[in-house]
Amino acid sequence: MKNKSLGKNAFLNGLRSVLNIIFPIITFPYVSRILSVGELGKYNWSNSFVSYFWLIAGLGIATYAVREGAKLRNNRKRISEFASQVFSINILSTVASYVLLLLCILIFPKVQSYSACIYVFSIQIVFTTLGTEWIYSIFEEYTYITVRSIVFKILSVIMLFIFVRKQGDYLNYAGITVFSAVGSNILNYLHAKKFCTIRFTFKIDWKAHLKPILIIFASSVAAKIYLSLDTTLLGLINNNYVVGIYSVSTKMYDVVKQLIAAVLTVTIPRFALLWGRNRYREYRKLLLQISDVLALISIPAAVGVFMLAPQIVVLLSSAKYIRAVSSLRLLCPALIFSIFSWIFTSCVLIPAKRENKVLIITIISAAANLILNLLLMPSLEENAAAITTSLSEAISMLLGIYYSKDIIKRLYDKGFWKDILLYIFGALAIVVICICGNSIFKSTIRIILFDVILSSLEYALILLGAKNKFALDVLEYILRRFK
Repeated sequence: MKNKSLGKNAFLNGLRSVLNIIFPIITFPYVSRILSVGELGKYNWSNSFVSYFWLIAGLGIATYAVREGAKLRNNRKRISEFASQVFSINILSTVASYVLLLLCILIFPKVQSYSACIYVFSIQIVFTTLGTEWIYSIFEEYTYITVRSIVFKILSVIMLFIFVRKQGDYLNYAGITVFSAVGSNILNYLHAKKFCTIRFTFKIDWKAHLKPILIIFASSVAAKIYLSLDTTLLGLINNNYVVGIYSVSTKMYDVVKQLIAAVLTVTIPRFALLWGRNRYREYRKLLLQISDVLALISIPAAVGVFMLAPQIVVLLSSAKYIRAVSSLRLLCPALIFSIFSWIFTSCVLIPAKRENKVLIITIISAAANLILNLLLMPSLEENAAAITTSLSEAISMLLGIYYSKDIIKRLYDKGFWKDILLYIFGALAIVVICICGNSIFKSTIRIILFDVILSSLEYALILLGAKNKFALDVLEYILRRFK
């Protein structure tokens, strides 16, 4: 099987991420004006609560499947046996997840008040399992899932404007969200037969699969604690209003993070393939390239979101959510830390089969997040959640560097750090432009257009003026296309 073009895959996955971004950009301003802050808080708390059981059902299988399956994809028989065993483990973990979810609803009175919304969101658990999206990652097949996303996102937007018309329609909004995310997963399962044969089986090599899956799962649980526990604790310690405010901040943060991470996601199977086949020189070259590109994107993105936070909140929600500006700004450092943490865990430690180190990293980060949230949330509310998220991501990144140091040793040379300084300089120029835009204009739209357009041009000119390799390659590609 030929390797797919990373450039094409990055474009397709970026397009899919853009679609995932456009959906909330179109829908969230509409929904935030229709629903009350409390209803939005109930929606987000229920989604956060179900995500823990979605995590149990997933069991770390997707990460493990991509890592191991990438080495088998040229042999249909072996990949079919592997995929069937992994899928069967996933089915069993999904059943266990639903049993635990029902027990929690029956036992805890606090949870029962959210039960209707929880039931709606729980549909995505089984459909995610049936979707077997890890198959498409193994085969670096992004065309199909991109086309699928376009169709279902369009249908979801249409359904939103039809079925979410007044306060109280938050259950309809939850159902449409689920449809948008996993509505096509039955088609995924059927289409996967093109690549391998997947069936349920009890003939599972538990010895080979269980230990690495459980270690990755434990890491996923710990990561979930510091990524989602903040929303859950806000609902328990504070109230739905605070959750609603914080949900605006995290929505904007997630939108930017998804777009940046689109570049990284498509490279993970390639990293697993190169490391698994001992092609270390190609592996390190790709790692350096990806690190440089993500630094180029994430540093100015974090600064831009920080400077435009008031305008972003007003444009994508409404003035009643203006309190979300402070927590959004406190989340901005996490944009950089989380991306580089992801590089060292998913692109270095996981391919190198050091999932035990990933577990240590996530446990330490999760423990820090939990303790700080419990200490700070009663007084700082949603700002505490944002602060602890940024700190946890920073801890995760630093520990990732520490445990990867023998692999990345001498990888990040003077040229790389010179580029980092260049990106920081470009980001500082963005600050100046945003200050000018805020002084010149009063209109939210005009401020955003002025700041984004001028900042993008300024940043590109600085990179080209400094003869940045990536910027020059992009310029050469554009000129070649227009000849």
